[in-house]
Amino acid sequence: MNHPILYIAITNHGFGHTTRTASVAATIQKLCPEVLLIMVTTAPRWLLECYIDGDFIHRPRAFDLGVVQADSLTMDKAATLEKLLEIRKKQNSIIASEVNFIRQNRVNLILADIPFLTSLMAEAADISCWMMSNFGWNFIYQAWGGEFIEIAEWIGDCYSKCDRLFRLPFHEPMQAFNNITDVGLTGGSPRFTADKIRSSFGIKTPAEQTILLTFGGLGLQQLPYNNLLQFSDWQFICFDKSAPDLPNLIKITDHKYRPVDFMHVCGRVVSKPGYSTFAEATRLELPIVSVTRDDFAEAALLLEGIANYNHHQILTPSEFFHGSWDFLKQPPQPPQRSEPIGKDGNEAIAQAIIDYFEDC
Repeated sequence: MNHPILYIAITNHGFGHTTRTASVAATIQKLCPEVLLIMVTTAPRWLLECYIDGDFIHRPRAFDLGVVQADSLTMDKAATLEKLLEIRKKQNSIIASEVNFIRQNRVNLILADIPFLTSLMAEAADISCWMMSNFGWNFIYQAWGGEFIEIAEWIGDCYSKCDRLFRLPFHEPMQAFNNITDVGLTGGSPRFTADKIRSSFGIKTPAEQTILLTFGGLGLQQLPYNNLLQFSDWQFICFDKSAPDLPNLIKITDHKYRPVDFMHVCGRVVSKPGYSTFAEATRLELPIVSVTRDDFAEAALLLEGIANYNHHQILTPSEFFHGSWDFLKQPPQPPQRSEPIGKDGNEAIAQAIIDYFEDC
């Protein structure tokens, strides 16, 4: 098949789904440059370009919303429910307009992470829909109960029409899916050498006293930055433009740099529970400090995953937000399992897609 066309739809929630899917897209492009990538996401183009070197089409569309959030830990369930009901009401017109685009552009395959309407689009366009994720949105909403139960059942029914799921590590059972392939961790790798990063940003502290703070695209409003002043001979790095100016805090504002680009100069990453940060850090065997989160069902799976496969420190919200951060002076806990975790997710998914195109 000449120039196969892959339509990649990404859930409209934070940056983590975008970065992990863009890592797979970049691997597809590297292994098979003839594939035309259509990246369907409301995430900014610069974020995609941080991961995908070659050409792609950016189609800014949202078919789901994930969770309405003020920042990386603060959720608005009422607004989320309202928007989900609106999507359900409009689903036929959303699907119809996208099926028209899919047909006009002769799309051969859909890969989704993990907007549920894409399986219905694929069915209407008479093409296959594959998905990749460690959880489905039905899993998140089901845990909230009440009016979300019916929403979760609707979404689970959509997922049941998916032709193949690549199930990422740190996952829930994902029982709505009928055809599951387990793969290793996905994610980006550093684009710059450790020496280049150290010299570009004047980082002179040893790795064990260099800490990356990263809380996804939404940031974190209540991060206790003043605690950093107690570690005057340490170096902290963040991507939060609104962070205070502190002598031992480097604020990264240039879009060409990503959190993963700093991981190999750091001794630990401090983060909320998030698959992409956890996966990229675990791929590089960088210890993770994170915080428990009871209102988002995926969080427990992620924290269990890093406890099993990475050096880690898991804190209560009180320790994290109101403590003195003395945990930085303690060694992380070793992984609870001795066998290593697979790290070939990008390649496994990319190769399966390329094989599919070659068989068409």
